[in-house]
Amino acid sequence: MSLEIERKFLVKNEDFKKVFYQKKQLKQGYLNSDKNRTVRVRISNDSAFLTIKGKSNSTGTTRFEWEKEINSAEAEQLLLLCEPSIITKTRFYIKAENHIFEVDEFYGDNEGLIIAEIELNTENELFKKPLWLGTEVTGDKRYYNSSLSKVPFKIWAKIYK
Repeated sequence: MSLEIERKFLVKNEDFKKVFYQKKQLKQGYLNSDKNRTVRVRISNDSAFLTIKGKSNSTGTTRFEWEKEINSAEAEQLLLLCEPSIITKTRFYIKAENHIFEVDEFYGDNEGLIIAEIELNTENELFKKPLWLGTEVTGDKRYYNSSLSKVPFKIWAKIYK
């Protein structure tokens, strides 16, 4: 099992689309979205993965993560067993000096939401913030994909704007 150290940000505009070097279509669902552990099935273009994540630490930046590649047919079958509301999104990859931002543009019930994530080696690691990067939402459980599958962005977005 490895440790995932990640920070999340809202995205202010679509300027990131001018500088991405790769993008993928993602479809994912949750076999278990308990707050202490999540079990996710994800199909990414022609690849598929089963991922188990542990509970986040108090800052929301660090948690255990285990991931195993599975074949796409198995993933499609597992998606049928998932909790309601499959998430669909496009993931854009953007280089920023020594880091890569993964920017997710959501569809369906989460349409209008764009989140950028950056994986770090330590919680206090410095990184350059692109101009299109907005408010940090690390640790805000509303923005966890497992939460978005249960309570989509369209339900609560207008309340907090």
